[in-house]
Amino acid sequence: MTALDDPMDAAPARTDRDQFAPLDWGLFAAIGVIWGSSFLLIAIGLDHFHPGLITWARVGLGAAALAVLPAARTKIDRRDMRRVVAISVVWVGIPFTLFPLAEEHINSAVTGLLNGATPLFAGLVAAVFFQRVPRGPQRLGMVVGFGGIVCVSLGSAAEGGSAIVGVLMVLAATVCYGVATNLAGTVQQKYGSVAVMSKMLALATVWTAPFGIWGLVRSDFGWGAAAATSVLGVIGTGIAFAFMATLVGRVGGPRASFITYLIPVVSLALGAAFRDDEVAVLALVGVVLVISGAILASQREH
Repeated sequence: MTALDDPMDAAPARTDRDQFAPLDWGLFAAIGVIWGSSFLLIAIGLDHFHPGLITWARVGLGAAALAVLPAARTKIDRRDMRRVVAISVVWVGIPFTLFPLAEEHINSAVTGLLNGATPLFAGLVAAVFFQRVPRGPQRLGMVVGFGGIVCVSLGSAAEGGSAIVGVLMVLAATVCYGVATNLAGTVQQKYGSVAVMSKMLALATVWTAPFGIWGLVRSDFGWGAAAATSVLGVIGTGIAFAFMATLVGRVGGPRASFITYLIPVVSLALGAAFRDDEVAVLALVGVVLVISGAILASQREH
């Protein structure tokens, strides 16, 4: 059995309040690099493809990548499928539609930086609806990280033009992520991450199809855009979602969502290197704060 067949079945007995184990850090780093790269891949895709087509192709390819795994054929009870349907909307359907639209107004580096707001909303949702109030270092990490997100948002919005529209779209997407990370933990622990994620992506392919078809007729072909979108779908969505679901099961939704503190660093570096993206100084200060928040958030709760 491989990690992708059903990583949750091989997980050792542990509490999701424990300090990160080596496997947790490995998943954390892999997801951060993959998802941090996704904003650059979206930007490349937008050179030729409509935002709707990028979203639809990304979700469909991700679903196809997971469908080939044996664990994807695990059946889910009808009662639990209601939660999977909800996850498919708030974790994929809405945010994956918003990100390409947002990058028509702000660059890939800024989009990645703003994505770091996810842990704040994940923590708030956990506290309000799941009675999972962060304690000790996690609480301090949220505060520090939130300060960083404020800096990133203010610095980006100050660029003027329609930038504020892009900023608001990304923040709306992160609210959805915050809800989804709390919903996903229980059901994926019960059925395995691949089973849940494959069905979630298959459902989201249906939800995003109308906008995708509409975008298809408004796109022109480009090899670079096609390659970027393919990588975004197969690796950045299919494989990365399997990794993320495993991490959620091992360390809990709110703490797993701190992965977004690594994503800004990757998106900033790639955006500057490959697209000459410019980022305000205040936003760079925010990056330092969110990294500090990530370190604090990974410690054992007391």
